[in-house]
Amino acid sequence: MTMGRRHFLGAMAGSAASLWLPRAAAPAQAEGLFWGTVPVPETAPGDPVAAFDAAFPAATSPSPIPALLPRALAALDHHAASLTDRDRIGIVDFSVPSRTPRFTIVDVASGTVSAPILVAHGKGSDPANRGWVEQLSNRPGSDASCSGSFVTREIYSGKHGHSRRLIGLDPENSLAEERGIVIHAASYVGRSLAEAQGRIGRSQGCFAVSPGSIADVLERLGPGRLLFAAR
Repeated sequence: MTMGRRHFLGAMAGSAASLWLPRAAAPAQAEGLFWGTVPVPETAPGDPVAAFDAAFPAATSPSPIPALLPRALAALDHHAASLTDRDRIGIVDFSVPSRTPRFTIVDVASGTVSAPILVAHGKGSDPANRGWVEQLSNRPGSDASCSGSFVTREIYSGKHGHSRRLIGLDPENSLAEERGIVIHAASYVGRSLAEAQGRIGRSQGCFAVSPGSIADVLERLGPGRLLFAAR
């Protein structure tokens, strides 16, 4: 069941937490990006978990609606003048460890949410290499991740292959372009590493995803769209 855009935005912005509560961790997925999007079911009276199970009887975990979605939707409106496309938004939740897929793309137009993928955080955000973001920074040379709203820009080919430039739209990430914070692929991001080490590798502040995910991320988050990161 796919919601209309107006219903989807209203439900999400109004109270995403009221839809249902997670009951089990998401099952392991094959490497790569989107294993198919999961439609957001409409709310219904009664037990929200039962409503989810009724909509998706074969599912073993709830629809991966990001906890940050209400804030991301607010950012979508706040930065409307800086965005040329509002149909999709990327969301990165730095409150969960790097071993957990935490990069989701929401298709606002169709009301679907992608399966989350792994994404690295910066070395400066996790100096002890524990797999958790301990601090965020906008300072050049910090090698840390920064939070806030970013607008995606053009693709370029660099040392990590095809990558997408980002521009920070908030005070806490205003130097993202100067720092070279981009979306790129990295061999230190992958499910096998997460399972073997309990964490993936760290970037220099960039949103690094697995080589198997990068093509889909670059395509789905084309230029002029919002990427929102927070914890």
